[in-house]
Amino acid sequence: MWETIKEDIKAIRYRDPAVNSWVEAVLCYPGLHALFFYRISHFFYGLRLYLIARLISNFGRFLTGIEIHPGAKIGKGIFIDHGMAVIIGETTEIGDNVTIYQGATLGGTGKEKGKRHPTIGNNVVISSGAKVLGPFTVGDYSKIGAGSVVLKEVPPNCTVVGVPGRIVVKDNKRLKCVKDKDEIDLDQVRLPDPVYQEIECLKERIQILENYIYKMEGEVKNEVV
Repeated sequence: MWETIKEDIKAIRYRDPAVNSWVEAVLCYPGLHALFFYRISHFFYGLRLYLIARLISNFGRFLTGIEIHPGAKIGKGIFIDHGMAVIIGETTEIGDNVTIYQGATLGGTGKEKGKRHPTIGNNVVISSGAKVLGPFTVGDYSKIGAGSVVLKEVPPNCTVVGVPGRIVVKDNKRLKCVKDKDEIDLDQVRLPDPVYQEIECLKERIQILENYIYKMEGEVKNEVV
């Protein structure tokens, strides 16, 4: 567990330009504190001491504002930035080197038993306010845009934006396949807007139809004359 916590500290040093030392990372980052409480509660959860696990989890939530169910499975090198109102459900599975921003939810969609929360691959970025709801997989190296609501599976190397979430391309190209964790793309701003693109296509189509109508009306008037 301590090796995993070291990886979590390294993730803060690498991905947040605001941190100045590992001491600051340890003392001042609630995302790291929440992960610390989670890893302890997860240990007791594995021993089927569910009440103790939930008490530790709730105490961590009280201190940090981040709710991580002790039954979740979380890898190493996780960075929860700011973290307030982040929710991670019981059957959630998170890979390595994942970045989660404030207000994100990894939740379920009903009262069914068994697997009901998402599986997040490696090197995934889940932006501010994003909601990933359901028992599907978000592939490695993918990015969930801020405020998006994702309700179905996301292949690797994709960006998802919108409500409901749509898979889009970035800069008119499919996201390159990243092999090195040092290349995690944390840009949450310069993302494609599928709704805007659809509106622009509709506007262009309307303009073509209007020009066609004007042309037809002109031909009819000439014939009458």
